[in-house]
Formats: sequence, C-alpha cells, structure tokens
Amino acid sequence: MLIVAGSDSGGGAGIQADIKAVTCLRAYAMTAITALTAQNTEGVFGVHAVPLDFVRQQIHLVLDDLGADVVKTGMLATAEVITAVAEALAEADPEGRLPLVVDPVMVAKGGHRLLAEEAVEAMRSVLLPRATVITPNLPEAEALLGGGTIDTVERMEEAARELKALGPDAVLLKGGHLVGEGPLVDLLIDAEGGLHRFEGPRLATTSTHGTGCTLASALAASLAQGLDLARATGRARAYVAQAIATAPGFGRGHGPLNHAHTVGRFGGV
Repeated sequence: MLIVAGSDSGGGAGIQADIKAVTCLRAYAMTAITALTAQNTEGVFGVHAVPLDFVRQQIHLVLDDLGADVVKTGMLATAEVITAVAEALAEADPEGRLPLVVDPVMVAKGGHRLLAEEAVEAMRSVLLPRATVITPNLPEAEALLGGGTIDTVERMEEAARELKALGPDAVLLKGGHLVGEGPLVDLLIDAEGGLHRFEGPRLATTSTHGTGCTLASALAASLAQGLDLARATGRARAYVAQAIATAPGFGRGHGPLNHAHTVGRFGGV
C-alpha cells in the first residue's frame, strides 16, 4: 500500500507510525512524503514542506513500478498539496479503482495546526469525493462540515451522514473527543448507508500520539488484505487499543503507541 503523508521526527505519528502499523500487520508500506516535521511528544516545532513536483514524482514512480492495493493519505498541509496528490492519483488510476483511505489530519496531538484553514475546502471538494472511506475525529468532522458541535453519539450519526453526502463512499467517525465517562464509540456509515457502531473502554493514558494515523493505516492495510470495511474497522480498532494499552511510556508529553505488539509473544491480530 502507498501512504501519502508527513514525517514525524519523534516516530510516533505520520509516516513513521504508518510504516510500523502496516508492517506489524504483515502488509507492505510504500511512501510519498509531503512534509518533514521537527517534533517530539511535547509538540511540533517546525514544518518543512516537500516541493509539489517531488510529491507527484514519488507517487508516480511508486505506483508505476510496484503498484498498490490501497492508498492512504495523512498530513497534506496545504490546498496545493491536496490538489497535487489528487491529480497524481487520478493520473495513475484514471478509472478510480484504487481504494483510498483519507485521514483528514488537521491538528497534531499537542495542538499544532497541520492543515491550513484555507485548505479545508480543498480537502472537502477535491479529495473527499474520491475517497473509499474517510476517518475524521470530531474536531476534524466539525471543520469539514463548516462548524457546529458534535457532542453526542446521536449527533455523531447525523454528522457521519452529512460527511458521506460530501462524496466519500463511507465514513468512519471517531468519538474519542466526546466528553463523558461512557464507552469509546466510533461510528461507521458504509457505502450502502448502513450504520455500524463500535464500542470499547476508554483508557486513562497520555500515550495517544499517532492514534489517528495508526488507525487509518491499520484500516487501509486490512482493506489491502481483502477484509471488508466493517471487519477491517474492527481489526484496526483492536490493533490500536492493544497498542495503547501496551505503550512504552516514552517522552514527557503525549507518548507513542506500541505498534510492535503483534510481534513475538503477542501473536497476530
């Protein structure tokens, strides 16, 4: 699978988390890097954009030679990058047969904005209509829908259906930002409009850096391996939950996950 996203120097999110997740789920990861970031568990301290032509070149060369069973996008940063990625994918796959998982990364765990405000419209109009599934959290969903608060599970379902109306085949709306002590609820609206509800316990931990990247990549890897969307979602959620539960506790801020929990004595997921 091809991952189009930014690099995380701290290794917890972005391309680094993507490669770890895909590899530990026994799939093969290729990359087109859109930006370099200087960051650690305490935050993002610098972003260096990759030239657009070089982003396009990475995508073209990888898909032309190795091919792919699925593409996953993460941090794209600007409207120009979003447009360049969408154009490159359309050129490589003019009939739109290649599944596309879009993680609309907007804000890092420490609060640093990773998608320019003026790029939200490009994400909404250029990339979402091409997506097989999008995986926003609640703040990202609110931004994509142009405002409003998503503060209940009932409102989550309404928002997921509103997001699907923007063009993606399916929407996985993650409920981790809901306030309260109830279970963690994620909602999947599939291509036929069916609702799938996933629940799990909330884990009291600061080791949550890269959860969104990891979930989307685990989902994409599972799709590449032939699972249907609902089963792929369940597998990805189980993988992330165990990665959080067994996190190594590195850093002074939001620490990374244990992507390698499928290796050795833990067995496969």
